[in-house]
Amino acid sequence: MEQENVIIELKEMSKSFKVKNGVVHALDKIDLKINRGEIFGIIGMSGAGKSTLVRCINLLERPTEGQVIFDGQDLTVLKPAQLRQARRSMGMIFQQFNLLMQKTALENVCFPLEISGVKKEDAKKRAEELLEIVGLKERKDSYPAQLSGGQKQRVAIARALTTNPKVLLCDEATSALDPNTTRSILELLKDINKRLGITVVVITHEMSVIEEICQRVAIIDSSKIAEIGTVEKIFTAPKSNIGKQLVYSESKPQGKPKVEFDDSNKRYCRIVFDGETSFKPILANMILECQGVVNILYANTRNIDGQAYGQMVIQLSPEEHIAKKMIAYLETQDVKFEEVDYV
Repeated sequence: MEQENVIIELKEMSKSFKVKNGVVHALDKIDLKINRGEIFGIIGMSGAGKSTLVRCINLLERPTEGQVIFDGQDLTVLKPAQLRQARRSMGMIFQQFNLLMQKTALENVCFPLEISGVKKEDAKKRAEELLEIVGLKERKDSYPAQLSGGQKQRVAIARALTTNPKVLLCDEATSALDPNTTRSILELLKDINKRLGITVVVITHEMSVIEEICQRVAIIDSSKIAEIGTVEKIFTAPKSNIGKQLVYSESKPQGKPKVEFDDSNKRYCRIVFDGETSFKPILANMILECQGVVNILYANTRNIDGQAYGQMVIQLSPEEHIAKKMIAYLETQDVKFEEVDYV
């Protein structure tokens, strides 16, 4: 039953590129399952291999080894005509929109329909329906040069939906957009996922995008999958070094804190609060219980899949015996925490 829910499965997939001085291994033995109807994130630093991975999913890049199974079919063994047919079930949007500048928004959306043999009137009707879904019906006669970045991406999303895809691949789709426009595009993708039941795969280097929209995430580092899990689990307790780097760097303020305890014995602790624990005076009770002071270095909140989470990094008491008591106290509370390096 679980296997029936999987729409994309990568089995020991590797991708290498031959270069002048040898071979570059872009992906190494990737194993990954993406479930039907979910919004799945793939995140990594620049050069980690995430864009190569998404291009292997629809075989724009052919894997050197392994299998790419989409909706029960191994794409790597299909004949060209079969592969073209399978790709019709996968839409894709890009960072730079890739619109035809000499065509209007409506004509851009019509274009893939017309080249696949759909009658002009039917293509126009379908394109108008899709532009309405993405909120651009009133701008159908505008050219890309007359549209904002967010509007261009909406046209690109409408175009990607023309073939009624089962999966929408989004390769850094919000990287060229400002924060407000990014939020509006992410809301649109969530709406499309919910309204049309399309599986959405989001490739990004921004943890805030993953937290805003995804249910599960794979972290890729140095051509390999470093960690896979729900966004909530990875936010509250990342296990891999790259996972910690991505989660902590999103929330850590620039520069060092202005005030720290003047002591070489510096111990820092990250505490994560969910909807229940956020109302408990855990920090105040810990200070009273342990009879020691702490220094709050930073704190913020996150919206993860519709639920509020908070995090706080504190510097524990410079007195070692009190710092140990504080850690012991936190262990008795229903709260996630871990000691971290704050450097």
